[in-house]
Amino acid sequence: MIVLKLGGSVITDKDREETVDEDRLGSLAGAIAGRGDLVVVHGAGSFGHRYAAKHGVSVTEGTHDGAAVREIHASMERLNERVLSALGAESVPAVPVDPLSVAHRTRDGELSLPLDGIETMLAEGFVPVLYGDVISHRGEGATIVSGDELVVALAEGLDADRVGLCSAVPGVLDDAGGVIPEIGSYDEVAAYLGESESTDVTGGMAGKVRALLELGVPASIFGPDALAEFLAGGAPGTRID
Repeated sequence: MIVLKLGGSVITDKDREETVDEDRLGSLAGAIAGRGDLVVVHGAGSFGHRYAAKHGVSVTEGTHDGAAVREIHASMERLNERVLSALGAESVPAVPVDPLSVAHRTRDGELSLPLDGIETMLAEGFVPVLYGDVISHRGEGATIVSGDELVVALAEGLDADRVGLCSAVPGVLDDAGGVIPEIGSYDEVAAYLGESESTDVTGGMAGKVRALLELGVPASIFGPDALAEFLAGGAPGTRID
């Protein structure tokens, strides 16, 4: 069983507001076609991040403004519909799972994501598709849940065999631009992990590495051209374990 994250910078142009990379998204959907026992999570890219930043909402900073919550969430719904349409065009039985409706944070910030419905979807042959979103947060109103957090929660709760993060780069890069083949601790790569150049309220590559290091299952970060290899059982890009 695989949990797959499609990065927002892969499926959108993060520097152009609400712009989907249709060709790349279609190619990724084609690589996913025919694969069962899979949960997909996608990032926000040029959709939700901009609205979250506009309203000052992040993983830790919340809002009680209902209009702000609706604006952030509606943007992510628009992107999710595009992802579902691309997958549907390749006959992938993809169905949406809306984090705002099913997930929340406790007062201490812990993510609660009930999985019974997702497990049933998988058992019935569907491919659940989740996405980074705004969710209710006890004492804070609403905050952001990143796609990377969802990946961790899904992988742990569903006993995933592997996790894949399809990124805009071919893996975690060192200071010479080479792919680091394997990471066992954050300290090994801390010097190479800077901030994202585009608006990102969820931590960029550093956040991805930190999240994956928390997992008890092997994970890989790789570029879009390596998705088919990963789904076929390979370990392209950077392995995090």
